[in-house]
Amino acid sequence: MKKRPEPPRKKPVKKVSPGYLERSALYYLERYASSSGNLRRRLLMKSKRSADAHGTDMDQAIAWIDALIEKLLLLGVLDDAKFAAMKVASLHRQGKAQRIIAQTLAVKGVGRGDIEKALSDFTVEQPDGDLAAAIAYARKRKFGPWRIKAVAPEKGQKELASLARRGFSLEVARTVLAAATPTAAEALLRQD
Repeated sequence: MKKRPEPPRKKPVKKVSPGYLERSALYYLERYASSSGNLRRRLLMKSKRSADAHGTDMDQAIAWIDALIEKLLLLGVLDDAKFAAMKVASLHRQGKAQRIIAQTLAVKGVGRGDIEKALSDFTVEQPDGDLAAAIAYARKRKFGPWRIKAVAPEKGQKELASLARRGFSLEVARTVLAAATPTAAEALLRQD
């Protein structure tokens, strides 16, 4: 009879301190871009685990986190405006509508002002942003003009619903799906 492998042991929870929180924040920021709200939430989770395991004072941990976030903002390590602009461009390339991009940024802890500024700056650069994103999404999913073979009308409705769930307006979704060829769909972006 085979011996069952032991489950992996959990790492012990470390007690938080200002130094530990700073090292943890910098290590996270080396690997991932983050907003100040997202970093604050991650550090609060670590502090909560520490409070449960070691009885750490949460009020003291919150004060340490606030001071650390302020320090990182002053040093320019954290910049919510730059993070928002970068995420807007990235999510647009993935084929997401501006409405969904705004929701994603809000979940990441970016302030409403930074979200609106990033979206308006992006709209100035790319006035047909949602149309371009819908085309990118349709191309990736092989919808509309990128279909390999003709489909039943129900399939077309499912494609329309998929674009709607992705946050695109009915007008944008129908425009993309109605294009006769991929070249015609791409030409929609060059029209003024």
